[in-house]
Amino acid sequence: MLYSVVEYGRASMWPLRLGARGLKAAIDLPHHAFEKTEMGKSAVAWATLMESVTRYYGKPDWDIENTVINGVEIAVRPMPVWSSPWARLVHFQRDPSEMRDMGRKPGEDPRLLIVAPLSGHFATLLRGTVEAFLPDYEVFITDWVDARMVPVWQGRFDLDSYIDHVRRMLEVIGGGANVLAVCQPGPPVLAAIALMSEDNDPALPATMTYMGSPIDARRSPTVPNELAEERPFEWFEENMIHTVPWMYPGAMRRVYPGFVQLASFMNMNWARHVDAHWGFFNHLVDGDGDSADKHRRFYDEYLSVLDLTAEFYLQTIKKVFQEHHLARGVFRRRGRLVRPEAITRVALMTVEGEKDDISGIGQTQAAHELCTGLPDHMQADYVQPGVGHYGVFNGRRFESEIVPRINQFADRFRALDDKAKGEKSPLLRVV
Repeated sequence: MLYSVVEYGRASMWPLRLGARGLKAAIDLPHHAFEKTEMGKSAVAWATLMESVTRYYGKPDWDIENTVINGVEIAVRPMPVWSSPWARLVHFQRDPSEMRDMGRKPGEDPRLLIVAPLSGHFATLLRGTVEAFLPDYEVFITDWVDARMVPVWQGRFDLDSYIDHVRRMLEVIGGGANVLAVCQPGPPVLAAIALMSEDNDPALPATMTYMGSPIDARRSPTVPNELAEERPFEWFEENMIHTVPWMYPGAMRRVYPGFVQLASFMNMNWARHVDAHWGFFNHLVDGDGDSADKHRRFYDEYLSVLDLTAEFYLQTIKKVFQEHHLARGVFRRRGRLVRPEAITRVALMTVEGEKDDISGIGQTQAAHELCTGLPDHMQADYVQPGVGHYGVFNGRRFESEIVPRINQFADRFRALDDKAKGEKSPLLRVV
């Protein structure tokens, strides 16, 4: 019922949105005298703000057309290389001829799989993450599909299915790649690599990096962690799960709607969002186009959300945030026990943000205690000062301070020979 109410509410905003567009079109003209008055500027700003807050935000485009390598601009094209009803594996292919012209053979650079979170936002939220690694890697990303767009006859998608997808994508990319799991994927990616290690899978990656991930959500619990602990599991079933209405291909599928997740995130920092939109209005009135565009780009992405299947969401709540299966050593994938201690050949790095209010300090670091089969010299830990959750994988400090450390870590294990891998040394603390 709630889903249908939200859809009808969104539709009822159409006249207001249309009126705002019409007002802006009528006033915002180069030679319109009223547009240059204070009242005209305010009217245009109001119309722009109304259009923005009442608009439906679909999946954003990647908008990654090039990268710069050694001062040379190289064209980039996102290309799906594998897909299922639930996800696409997207390769950001750098122009092969342009790469050859600068002396870099296609396929020569290391491969990086970025596992995007399936927690309400589209994978395009990691656009900046992709751009930061493009100069040095063949970058791939998991592009998850909105559950409301998947017909019910395609079946279920649960936490085990997520693990299967990660494993299949690593098989497509091939062994020796690097894996970067951002936030939510931490536990299922670690589980997938543990299973692959136990099976001696030839597609095993060379390194795995976890960033702001709830490997053990009991440590430094944040507001979302406490909410998951305080509420009984039945509360999430009864209050967070809704049915996709008839206007979508996934009609009748039970989901955790993206708009519910978005409302939860915004309520955590409601005053900040209100201030941001008031600032947007003032920037428009003042003609500060750069600041207004920066606001618009952020919220165009932030307000674009997708639905999660009920089974995936509820299993994540129960196994990751309430019962902590992986941290307690009882996590199972389709009945098979996941054993992180079986990982002996995949180097491990963890990255956390000092001010992370989603995954607290220590939650990601817990991976080191689980991967007891790894020698100390194959592990690294880094805490980035001064950044919150978003800053762990995006922004200026991510690009200038975190990315170089991840690159350095990956380079160490690409260059090591078998003898060096067997040597013992203290746990590397990246500084």
